[in-house]
Amino acid sequence: MDMTGARWRKSTKSGGNGGNCVEVADNLPGVVGVRDSKDPTGPALVFAPAAWRVFVAQVANQS
Repeated sequence: MDMTGARWRKSTKSGGNGGNCVEVADNLPGVVGVRDSKDPTGPALVFAPAAWRVFVAQVANQS
């Protein structure tokens, strides 16, 4: 998957200390990318937008 043009943003739950964070890119058509903020040139997971929404809803319900 070509992630060129992805605009990555850190989780709002991230601390300012550069710790364990994820970044999400949801500006590409038909996909949502997720990567480790400590390894921005490493691999990224790719989800269908509907699957990502379900995941985020489930995580939010666990809080």
